[in-house]
Amino acid sequence: MKALLFALPLVFLHLNAAEPPSDSQWLREKGTLIFHDTFEREEDGNRAKAIGNGWNSATADRIPHIKQADLDEGILKIASASKEAGHAAHIHHEAGFTDGGALIRFRFPGLNKGEMLQLGYVDRETPGVWAGHLCYGILSQTTITVVDHKTGIMNLENRKRRDEAVARKGKVPADLEALLKTKSVTVPYKADHEWHELVLVTESDEMRLSIDGKLLSRHRSEGFAHPMKRWFSFLVNNTVWIDDVQIWKVK
Repeated sequence: MKALLFALPLVFLHLNAAEPPSDSQWLREKGTLIFHDTFEREEDGNRAKAIGNGWNSATADRIPHIKQADLDEGILKIASASKEAGHAAHIHHEAGFTDGGALIRFRFPGLNKGEMLQLGYVDRETPGVWAGHLCYGILSQTTITVVDHKTGIMNLENRKRRDEAVARKGKVPADLEALLKTKSVTVPYKADHEWHELVLVTESDEMRLSIDGKLLSRHRSEGFAHPMKRWFSFLVNNTVWIDDVQIWKVK
């Protein structure tokens, strides 16, 4: 009897243990909303700033005769002309935080094979990093990856060593290959054509990616702690629809 009575409080505590807050809750409770866009307007042409509300496309001016961003009934429909532009569509907005993140609604519309969405943070003022690429979440049809590019492959020295090995058709140096393996984590994911809420946050040296309130991937790496995520950006290889974007600053 004593054993049974002693166990009861433990069961009670387990059943009433609070669930940890989701990252969308964390942003709303701890953060400040610094940008919000529902895309309820029409775009103004095809050039770099055509989306409006502070958005800029790094690839639009390469091919101004091709529309890559269409605002249609409150939806940003991205259709990258990657072949013609020589680069996937890259669309970005000012952010500005150390810890915080972005909350978006997205959909793979199923208009092309292999639809992907890469989203994350850039700081063009950071020396030693290719184009300021810091860290990203990458959704394919079958996987989710979170990656630290700042101290990984976008570090100029790492990139140079990799490119030199490729140029001479040799192997990437073993120490570099081992380092790069520590900079990302990939988990299985089954994409569909429905609307979903995605949250991508950085907190100290950790990046986390959640979909529909469920944490799907997290990783720790020093580049995630970069002190200024100046831009929030999308990199799209063909077609993705975006319905809503919120950027939150916690620190």
